[in-house]
Amino acid sequence: MIRNIIFDWSGTLVDDLPAVWKATNYVLSQSGKGELTLDQFRAEFCLPFTIFYDRHVPEADFPQLEEWFHFRFRQVQDSVCELPHARRFLEFCRDRKIRTFLLSTVHHEHFAVQAGVTGFEQFLEKPYVNVWDKREKIRDILQENGLMPEETMFIGDMEHDMETAHHGGVQAVAVLTGYNTLSQLRRSTPDLVVEHLGELQIILSRDGMAPNPPEVAESESRTPVSTVGGLIFDDQGRVLMVRTHKWSDLWGIPGGKIKWGEAAVAALLREIREETDLDVDEVRLVLVQDCIGSKEFYKDAHFVLLNYTCRVRGITNVVLNEEAREYRWVTPADALALPLNHPTRTLLLATGEKSP
Repeated sequence: MIRNIIFDWSGTLVDDLPAVWKATNYVLSQSGKGELTLDQFRAEFCLPFTIFYDRHVPEADFPQLEEWFHFRFRQVQDSVCELPHARRFLEFCRDRKIRTFLLSTVHHEHFAVQAGVTGFEQFLEKPYVNVWDKREKIRDILQENGLMPEETMFIGDMEHDMETAHHGGVQAVAVLTGYNTLSQLRRSTPDLVVEHLGELQIILSRDGMAPNPPEVAESESRTPVSTVGGLIFDDQGRVLMVRTHKWSDLWGIPGGKIKWGEAAVAALLREIREETDLDVDEVRLVLVQDCIGSKEFYKDAHFVLLNYTCRVRGITNVVLNEEAREYRWVTPADALALPLNHPTRTLLLATGEKSP
C-alpha cells in the first residue's frame, strides 16, 4: 500500500515548460548558439542540467550560464501555473493522510515564488529543492523521514525522475504533463504511465492505494472501448489536426469515448465541443477501425473507432482543453505529411483527401 508520495515539481505539479524553454533559449542566444524550437527542446532537454549544457555550450562558463538563465526566467515566470488535476490530487493525498514530499531541481527562489502563487507548499510535508541530481538524494529522503521504499511512490515527468525512483527502490510513476514524451519515458521503464494526476487518483482510489498494472487491474472486466473521432473540415477545405501527449505526441483528430446511453453522433458532437469549442454539422460516418494494443497510445487498450467527417461554418476559433498540446488547420495533403497516429492516417486516406 502506498503511504508516501514524493513529487517532482516542474511538469508534474506546475507547468513551467514555456518559461524554462524561453530562459534556455536566452542562454543559447547569449552564448552565440541557435535557439531551439519547443519540440527540439523537449527532445533534447535532460537532467542533470550539466549534461544538456555540455552538449550545447561545452565551452561556456557554467556560473555565467546559470546567471543568464535565472535572469531571463524571472522575467517570464508569470507564465508558470498549476497543472490541471494537481490541486485535487494534493487534496486527495491530504484527505487520505498520505505523507507528501517534493524532490526537484527547481531553484529555491523560483520555488518560493511559484509555491506562493499556487499555495501548494501547504500540502507538502517537506520540500527538497535545488537538487542537481535527484538520484543522489532520494535515499537520503527515505532515511531522513523513515519512509519504507515499498510504501513510497515517486511521480515525475522525465526519464531522470524514473531513474531516481528506481535508484531509491520506490514505485516509479510517469505523467505525460511535462517535459519528456511518451517514447522517452518508456525508455526508463516506469511502473506506471498516466496521462495526468487525475487518472492516477482514479487508479489509487480503485485499487485501495495499492496500484496494480492496468492489465492486472482490468483483466477480469476488460472489453473493447467504443470511441468516436471527427475529421473536421472548414469552409476552405482545410482539416483540423490536434496533437496530444497520450498518442506519443503524434497528430490526430478530436474525439473520445461514448458514454453509457449516449448515441454515437451525440458523443461526437459533445467530444468535439469539449476538446475544441467548435460546433459542427454535416456529420458522416466514414469507417470503423479496430485499434488493439497500439504502441502509439500511452497504455494498452482495445478501441473500436467510429470515424466521421464533419464541417464547421464560418470563423473557426479553436479553444483546446487540457487533452491537446496544439492544433493546426491544414489541407488534407499537408495533414498526410505530418507525423500522424495510424488511425488518423487511415481515415485521411479513406476520405480520399476530399471535403465531405
